[in-house]
Amino acid sequence: MLQHKGSGRLADKVCILTGGASGIGEATARVFAAEGARLIIVDIQVDKGERLAAELAKAGGTVVFQRCDMSVHAQVKSLIEFSEKRFGRLDVLVNNAAVESPKAEVDTTEEEYDHIMDVNVKGVFLSTKYAVPLMKKNGGGSIINISSAYGMIGSIGFGAYHASKGAVRLFTKSTAVTHARHGIRANSIHPGAVDTPLLREAINSNDDPKRFEKTVAESQPIGRLGRPEEIAYGCLFFASDESKFCIGSELSIDGGMVAQ
Repeated sequence: MLQHKGSGRLADKVCILTGGASGIGEATARVFAAEGARLIIVDIQVDKGERLAAELAKAGGTVVFQRCDMSVHAQVKSLIEFSEKRFGRLDVLVNNAAVESPKAEVDTTEEEYDHIMDVNVKGVFLSTKYAVPLMKKNGGGSIINISSAYGMIGSIGFGAYHASKGAVRLFTKSTAVTHARHGIRANSIHPGAVDTPLLREAINSNDDPKRFEKTVAESQPIGRLGRPEEIAYGCLFFASDESKFCIGSELSIDGGMVAQ
């Protein structure tokens, strides 16, 4: 369990964190709360999300939970409206919610493809669509989109996931250049294989989970899976004022996967 001692790098910033109940999202929530953020944890995993929000609030954080399916227009619009009603503003949006499948395109059904694109791509589009006007009222903000190393390079399988994360990568750049003059910066983070429930699900669905996990870990020059907190600290940098000159940047936190 990550224990982070903050120094106020996000003091009073209002942050929405999607997919915040587990994995990279949970680690990021812990870091953001410790750094003084006023945090809205968003997920469809209600029990996990509410428990995490209650734990962080008990520890002294300003943290609330909101259930939201990022593929549903009305729910995403209501989420951004909640931020304004509850806190009066929005400073940071972390688009972390995602689903994946290790299947190649020939084995992926149309329904599976649509679901991945709806959550991973449309969810980023919808949250950005409604966050930008609110951030403009504040005089600016930071949008952090969690793409993937698989949004930059190819691999065997993961066809729909690759497509979705490549889309997130370029959507981020469009957002960045469109709104930079409004004080809004958008940047993407590209994790490698990180030990999260999402990856564990993919590993366990393989015919030989141990062999598959070893293959995945060794696909990264570092020779191991990443840890969720290693991605969370990248989110912290982009959320803080230290990244004010970063516009449309790509941060690979991938154990060297893209560099090889």
